Amino acid sequence: MDIFSILSLIGGLALFLFGMDLMGDGLKKLAGGKLESILARLTANRFLGFLLGFIVTAIIQSSSATTVMLVGFVNSGIMKLGQTINIIMGANIGTTVTAWLLSLTGIDGSTTFLKLLKPESFTPILAVIGVIMTMMAKTDKKKDIGTILIGFAVLMFGMETMSDSVSGLKDNEAFTNILTMFSNPIMGILVGTVFTAIIQSSSASIGILQALSLSCVIPYSTAIPVLLGMNIGTTITPIISSISGNTESRRVAVSCLYIKMIGVVVVTAAFYLLHYIIGFDEFMNAQSTVFYIAVIHTLFNILSTVILMPFCSAIEKLAIKSVKGSKDAKETDIFDTLDERFLSIPAFAVEKCRDLVCEMAKLSQDSFILATGLFNGYSTEKYNKIVEMETLVDKYEDKTSTYLVKIASNSMSVKDSKAVTELLHCIGDIERISDHAVNIAKVAKEMFDKEVSFSEQAQKDIKVITNASLEVLDMAVSALVNEDLAVARNVEPLEQVVDRLKRKIKSNHISRLRQGDCTMELGFILSDLLTNYERVADHCSNIAVCLIEIAHDSFETHEYLSSVKNHNDQSFDEQYAFYKEKYSI
Repeated sequence: MDIFSILSLIGGLALFLFGMDLMGDGLKKLAGGKLESILARLTANRFLGFLLGFIVTAIIQSSSATTVMLVGFVNSGIMKLGQTINIIMGANIGTTVTAWLLSLTGIDGSTTFLKLLKPESFTPILAVIGVIMTMMAKTDKKKDIGTILIGFAVLMFGMETMSDSVSGLKDNEAFTNILTMFSNPIMGILVGTVFTAIIQSSSASIGILQALSLSCVIPYSTAIPVLLGMNIGTTITPIISSISGNTESRRVAVSCLYIKMIGVVVVTAAFYLLHYIIGFDEFMNAQSTVFYIAVIHTLFNILSTVILMPFCSAIEKLAIKSVKGSKDAKETDIFDTLDERFLSIPAFAVEKCRDLVCEMAKLSQDSFILATGLFNGYSTEKYNKIVEMETLVDKYEDKTSTYLVKIASNSMSVKDSKAVTELLHCIGDIERISDHAVNIAKVAKEMFDKEVSFSEQAQKDIKVITNASLEVLDMAVSALVNEDLAVARNVEPLEQVVDRLKRKIKSNHISRLRQGDCTMELGFILSDLLTNYERVADHCSNIAVCLIEIAHDSFETHEYLSSVKNHNDQSFDEQYAFYKEKYSI
């Protein structure tokens, strides 16, 4: 090969890998994290797990990505080791779809129909359509489809470039000698394993093998062992991914390796035994084609799956014995779901964050309910629990906001970007609600320690604003958890009523103070309590407005509030009047 052929080969390989990566990203975004969510939840049935593994991998075009997901699921406690075995087997068959797509380059014929099926005939058209869709489309879905088309076109162009660059090796004696060396099963498997481990994609490595078969005389005696080794090499990705995980996640990676290795050993032994007895010399010496490489790749994975499927439990036990559990292994906690492995699937990662933010909101709400209840009967145990809950909410804030920032650094859809923005804005307000719950608990503690109490009328007033605050918080949390904009729109009218109640209660206190029915000390305590109620309502308003504005592709909070407060919204006026009457003093 001359220098120009080498450069052409390197350039073709770069385009091939880039196209595969681009197509995979587009497919992941198009799936929108839904497939991953289904995979994580519906795996109790072994056959269903196998089927889901096949479908997910066939769609995202990467068994490595699927197995890394499984490592993350097990590491975060979403799934158990036993649930992953069937999924891995399904993924092994699903990944063969890529080889079938690439086999289109081997179509040969002079008829118009066959010419149209050749990638060189339709990929330029796909590339043009893809570029137009990514530039002109207004929806994420259409842009993702455009990205997939461009990726596929680049992938095929890279494959053809590689094939053309090595066409001169067809009659090269040195190259032929190297191929003969690889026809040794052990050597061929070893080379295929190492090569795939380096590029970390069996789909890519098998695609390269198919590209070489287009222009070079690669006999099946070489192609088969190399292809079998490539199936083992792809397990390097989950193994690397599991290094930072817990014991169970490392067992998932080991089970991936065992499934591939056992499959390769059994199929290789059976095939070469038959070859020794019957003799496949004519077939083994024949030139391999892209089509039959895809056939052999699929056949191997189907055979190994059929052979190993009855032994799923044995593979699980073997993985457990191979990776001993640590005596001081940490227990899975709620924040393990924020796994770094999920960052490559932004939609799924955002969903995990949303789950935690919703739990955080409910925790803050429970803390507030508990704090307001202290005025009906103070308890040191309840007070301490409120403080503990606030500490946990702080941890939620730290973990989720840090993870959301990491998600934001990745390429993601507009929908996911809006979700990240929404959650980042809401987290701070949720945390502050928890802080105010602690403040209210401190007010109750102060009154208990000083053995003071509000007047009967003040208690009635406080009960009204307490109920209003509880409702506005319940609406804000409900709107966030259920993504209900109709409920979110009712928050601001009630927040305005809470503000009005604060002013009214303060005015009533001043009147009682003048009449000598109340004291200055209780006045300071009351003011502190009312301020915390008002701030909780303000944070509820912030959450609701955030949900409404981001849903409408905007974040003009002040403009929205100004609009509704200036009575430009009839619905707002009606709701305000309703809550004003409901919580009247």
